[in-house]
Amino acid sequence: MPPGAQQWVPAQPHSIDELKQAAAGCQGCDLHENATQTVFGRGAPHARVVFVGEQPGDVEDQKGLPFVGPAGRLLRDAVDDAGIDPADLYITNSVKHFRFEMRGSRRIHQTPGPAHITACRPWLVAEFALLQPELVVLLGATAGKALLGPSFRVTRSRGQLMPWPASAEHPEDFPVAEIRALATIHPSAVLRADNREVAYQGLVDDLKVAAAAIAA
Repeated sequence: MPPGAQQWVPAQPHSIDELKQAAAGCQGCDLHENATQTVFGRGAPHARVVFVGEQPGDVEDQKGLPFVGPAGRLLRDAVDDAGIDPADLYITNSVKHFRFEMRGSRRIHQTPGPAHITACRPWLVAEFALLQPELVVLLGATAGKALLGPSFRVTRSRGQLMPWPASAEHPEDFPVAEIRALATIHPSAVLRADNREVAYQGLVDDLKVAAAAIAA
């Protein structure tokens, strides 16, 4: 079992920047060995909405920023079309290092395993403690399982507002009052869909639920 990230998380961090600096040296699981760098979250320091994805991709790993590749560009379009103010957002991933396999000269995405998700969980806990958001948007199955437990299924829960932290796998980790969660597909699933237009509209419709929730 990997040691987990907890020993690298500052005991009483004062800012996201402090967490980001500490995470740069994290060796909580084996993914740090091959990844270019830790890719930490970014966005408003007092964001009303936190988006949680799976892990950084190839472009994110190289640039050190989450959601700056093709899936990130699609997500920004969907956020705009749903009417969510980007100034209200913070975006991060369940796992902060890129997991991949080499195929020739290409680095191909591999889904993080349960051990990677568990090892990286302390960073999410620390981010949430500082941000204190009103709403968490779970982008895809890995984010849902990381925060709501292994029985989570996007197909059962997408587009629905859920109580949080009551739904969380370890609610004691998230001392945040009056927070809700909403699950939807990961934007990369739209890019892989046979009918991208329909898949994209479904993502936007889910995000409109989030927009309405913070507007109420």
